[in-house]
Amino acid sequence: MKKFLAAMTAASLFTATAFAMKPVTIIEQGSFMAGGKVITAAGTYNGFNDFKDLSGNTLHGDHAYCFYQIPKKAKNLSMVFLHGYGQSGKSWETTPDGRDGFQNIFLERGFKTFVVDQPRRGRAGRATVAGNISATPDDQLWYCNFRMGVYPNYYDNVSFPRGEEAQKQFFMQMTPDTAAYPSNEIITAAMVAVMEKAGDGILMTHSAGGGPGWSTAIQSDKVKAVIALEPGTFPFPENELPAVEKTTSPFPAAGTPVSMADFMKLTKIPIVVYFGDNIPAGDTPVENWGFDNWRTRLNLARNWAQVMKKYGGDVEFVYLPDIGIFGNTHFLMADLNNLEVANAIENWLKSKNLNK
Repeated sequence: MKKFLAAMTAASLFTATAFAMKPVTIIEQGSFMAGGKVITAAGTYNGFNDFKDLSGNTLHGDHAYCFYQIPKKAKNLSMVFLHGYGQSGKSWETTPDGRDGFQNIFLERGFKTFVVDQPRRGRAGRATVAGNISATPDDQLWYCNFRMGVYPNYYDNVSFPRGEEAQKQFFMQMTPDTAAYPSNEIITAAMVAVMEKAGDGILMTHSAGGGPGWSTAIQSDKVKAVIALEPGTFPFPENELPAVEKTTSPFPAAGTPVSMADFMKLTKIPIVVYFGDNIPAGDTPVENWGFDNWRTRLNLARNWAQVMKKYGGDVEFVYLPDIGIFGNTHFLMADLNNLEVANAIENWLKSKNLNK
């Protein structure tokens, strides 16, 4: 029995060590809710109400959830992570095949990490409006849209983890909205509150998190830089909003109009935008809508970067294959080469003196 336990322990340690993060001394960790609002039922609460009479009861909802870790000798700026559509803070945690995600990678490198679940999602599920959670089978739809392949096959060069278990882990991390998808204003208000608690920091967004990410950077002076991974939209001055490009995707890529005063606020902080591989170039729609969805967003991103630079913005647009990083899906933080992507990000941080 002792030999069996010893063998099991050794095997477990070997498996864990293969993917283990470097030792980090954590001096503080915890979680908090931020933002949101309170609604009150009609009537008067009398101290003895039960479920038959909830008069005067309150409901706290539409807040964000945030888990944070602060390492010893932490860098000056926090790293705040906001996920995309259908996801939660899990996007930034352990990858589907068990490797370090960006939460661990940047924690190892000395950043205070703050991982968010947006309002009405994950551990911030309490909403101020009623809603139903759907049970629509849509795994293959997202598999296509996230540029992994044509199910059940992967694209030949794709860098996403292979294998049945990794695929299952990825599908299971899809997270439903508990009510109607929250407006940009609701998510932004919660993120501004998160930034107040996190302090001066770098906001890293993914996909649909990009929209409220821009708004958060406009509204919060705590956002000192933005790192956007394949954001779904971009803010343009109201009178310079580009036309929506024709696409075979059911999700047209449209810019967001903002006032010139708000747009100019974004020109005052360093911003970098990253896009992965397998995105067609040019202005001609392609039949594969999962590809075409990102073709139009890539074009929108390049357009936006030009407008930002015209007004003096400190913006860098990075198409990863141009810097020798290939095969990335929409999930740059979980792909097999996520360390290469993290290194590129860290090099950018160093170039902007944001890594101290």
